[in-house]
Amino acid sequence: MLQTPVAPHGRFAAQPGPLAFSGSTTHSARMKNTLLALGCGYSAKALSRRLIPQGWHVLGTIRDMAGEDELREEGITPVPWDAETVTAALSEATHLLITAGPGDIGDPSLALCAEAIAEHGPRMEWIGYLSTTGVYGDHGGDWINEDTPLRPSTPRGQKRLEAERNWSAIPDLPLHIFRLAGIYGPGRGPFAKLRSGKARRIIKPGQVFSRIHVDDIAQVLEASIRQPSPGSAYNLCDDDPAPPQDVIAFAAELIGLPVPPAIPFEEAEMTPMARSFYAENKRVSNRRIKDELGVELFYPDYRAGLRAEVKG
Repeated sequence: MLQTPVAPHGRFAAQPGPLAFSGSTTHSARMKNTLLALGCGYSAKALSRRLIPQGWHVLGTIRDMAGEDELREEGITPVPWDAETVTAALSEATHLLITAGPGDIGDPSLALCAEAIAEHGPRMEWIGYLSTTGVYGDHGGDWINEDTPLRPSTPRGQKRLEAERNWSAIPDLPLHIFRLAGIYGPGRGPFAKLRSGKARRIIKPGQVFSRIHVDDIAQVLEASIRQPSPGSAYNLCDDDPAPPQDVIAFAAELIGLPVPPAIPFEEAEMTPMARSFYAENKRVSNRRIKDELGVELFYPDYRAGLRAEVKG
């Protein structure tokens, strides 16, 4: 089972990193595995922390060059978000990770350089697209898996499904689709909301959400890279779909803060975006990542993940 040791979250922050990608690399760089992340955020950085110590070269796109120092501190080469530079990076990459989500123009990576992806993608060893479990829609709290029909009920899920299909339509890509549940981990989760006083325990009877720790996202992606299966889709979630109010209460107890009072869903003031999450209720199975990729989750439920964050 894949349990490769990895530096704790943020450990690479003390190490110097490369200059911005210039459109050409040295011969030695071309000889090694090179991952290009189209969208180099939370999940892509977590994967890079597993790959870079093993000698990988990681390129990550960036829209605002003011953030390039942060990427370099992680050991990631920044790639400016323009068609010419991204196309050059695609020509160097052996592996491709797409994390940038769709917007009003559809998938931003395809909008920027679809022809270059179609040209360079087929010779790559692995391509991964990060989608969402929202593509399954509402199932009234029932269990679903990767064979469940895709029937998104929200605009957000519909855009993700369209992006999945657009990527899948490009001929001969070694494409793998990863449908992520709610992501949490260091710097992202209930603790910051609790400390700021913004956490709420909204009660909708029977409602559960699946979630996944960012370090488990990274280990699943690495496991897939090690044993590619083009055309496969994987659900990324832990073993315990749970009511959101229980997660908030457990986190509050861990850090010694008062548990926020319960608010009935019907009475809660919420943005349309926040309310839309409660329109879908399902329990997501993660059996495939265990059976096919040999993954043993670091954090099989939110309790394990939150305890680990408190311990540091």
